[in-house]
Amino acid sequence: MKYLSIGLRVLLTAAFVMAGGAKLAGVEMMVQTFDAVGLGQWFRYVTGIIEISGAILLWVPAVRLIGAALLASTSVGAVLAHLLVLGPSMVPALVLAALLFAVIYLHRDEAKLA
Repeated sequence: MKYLSIGLRVLLTAAFVMAGGAKLAGVEMMVQTFDAVGLGQWFRYVTGIIEISGAILLWVPAVRLIGAALLASTSVGAVLAHLLVLGPSMVPALVLAALLFAVIYLHRDEAKLA
């Protein structure tokens, strides 16, 4: 399970660093996407920062679950944006969400229960 977790985190880190970087760099497709969603370009920057920060947190054991939860939230938001506004290309967001929930499941023992 250790190697499965590492493999998932490598894949997720690559995906979210690239996606977050594209948002922060102002790649035209990202600008158009956030225009279509209608929340403003500030939200593109916030999402990019969350994606890159979450990808980093996946590698810090004490906050790994927080990072995975942040990224899962952005993936669920992307699925909703595609369902409600953008159209039918939500499969990548669904796949990323499923992989993130797998990471959460694999590391569920790291959750501190008070």
